[in-house]
Amino acid sequence: MKNCPNIRILSKPRAGHHALSSPAAGVPAPRRGRRMVSCALLGALIALLPPPPTAAATDAKVLRLATTTSTENSGLLNTLLPEFQRDTGYTVHVVAVGTGKALRMGRDGDADVVLVHARAAEDQFVAAGYGINRRDVMYNDFVLVGPPSDPANINEAGDVNESLRRISKSQHLFVSRGDDSGTHKRELMLWKRAGLKPAGSWYREAGQGMGKVLQIASELDAYALTDRGTWLAYQGKLHLSLLFQDDPPLHNPYGIIAVNPKRYPDTNAAGASSLIDWITSPKAQRMINEFEVDGERLFIPLAIKVADL
Repeated sequence: MKNCPNIRILSKPRAGHHALSSPAAGVPAPRRGRRMVSCALLGALIALLPPPPTAAATDAKVLRLATTTSTENSGLLNTLLPEFQRDTGYTVHVVAVGTGKALRMGRDGDADVVLVHARAAEDQFVAAGYGINRRDVMYNDFVLVGPPSDPANINEAGDVNESLRRISKSQHLFVSRGDDSGTHKRELMLWKRAGLKPAGSWYREAGQGMGKVLQIASELDAYALTDRGTWLAYQGKLHLSLLFQDDPPLHNPYGIIAVNPKRYPDTNAAGASSLIDWITSPKAQRMINEFEVDGERLFIPLAIKVADL
């Protein structure tokens, strides 16, 4: 250690004296109990200390996940991610938005991995070179909820097409996500399948997440399309009833995709791969299968068959 003065260490510093003194500092050293620590020895001691973590090392253990409001609102991520962190050491920063925005974050390189539910949009994301290693994770389903009095009588409909036609004909209030989320994309597809293009004062686009839309629908005594997981998490707080369910077009699969590191070299490709492998592993799939709200299972595993868990 160049130009390093010797440091005198006092065994019993007297009143008015410093415990550490240096000749260069002009502080007189006491005559008794004085020991010398050479710069060479001090350097050797410092060399034994572990180096502080670098920013790059810290960043390598942080993973950015862009996902849907339904995975957060349901409480599923609060169950899965702490276990993932314990198993792998990765800290996950979650941004819960609609599927459309989550995929845009991936396209802009603002996420390392996305967990979404809009298969056509997911396939386009991968085909355009923005994503790699897409895997099926789980599924739940969509349901139609509305006023307990069911003024459009959708509870008596034979299928979801008829349910939507009854809402349109009655022109009773319907609250749409209106946010390019996976739920919004599915809703628009369902209206189209029913041969309808909703418009007018009865059709309200909220531009909000699923939980907020359910709260708005409850306040306005309106109908809404929601994923079952968010419905189960919120139903106790709402003046709404589940009025239509169990039709194949309401099936709602989720997929996970890593953002392509060839397009965005700064993404945490190792972390994304680790999360994809972990969430499709038997352990995580069992956790998904066992996750319940009020005694009801919210999601069904897709990466591994339930019978094999």
